[in-house]
Amino acid sequence: MRVSVYTLPMRILSAVLLLVASSLAQSVAGLKWTAPAAWKAEEGSRPMRAATYTVAPTAGDDANAECVVYFFGAGQGGSVEANLDRWKGQIVAPDGKPAEARTAKRTLHDLPVTTIDSSGDYSGMGGPMTASKAVHNNYRLLGAIIEGPGGNVFLKFTGPAKTIAASQSDFEKLVNSFEKEK
Repeated sequence: MRVSVYTLPMRILSAVLLLVASSLAQSVAGLKWTAPAAWKAEEGSRPMRAATYTVAPTAGDDANAECVVYFFGAGQGGSVEANLDRWKGQIVAPDGKPAEARTAKRTLHDLPVTTIDSSGDYSGMGGPMTASKAVHNNYRLLGAIIEGPGGNVFLKFTGPAKTIAASQSDFEKLVNSFEKEK
């Protein structure tokens, strides 16, 4: 049997492509997910972020929305309730008090998931890593905490309220796509 001179290089190329594809797979903490096709993944790593997606503004909005998938490590990042409380404090009503936030719990693919939905003026994370605490008016925060086998994974989708509303079904698809890696 005669082997083409191209067979070995093609096998090497295939192996390299497979390694590259697997390194770009969207997974962390024993979980994998599929991002919405219309969302743009940011290149490069950022501390504590497993993935960052940018969503273009809807007509009438002038700022992008951002969805971040955070993983701080097994047993790190705080409890589900502590994160919900932190997120509730980042969206304020016109009176300056935390805005109303709807939370819910459900199970997806045998994984406990807690979600939050809040609208108002968004103050962001603040803290020592943030230069200033700008307030963005008429924003919305959708969040999900997925309790995975390797630790909690936190999804935080923030941006102008109209843009978030227009992309809410994509966010739900993202949340629903999380499952344990095989």
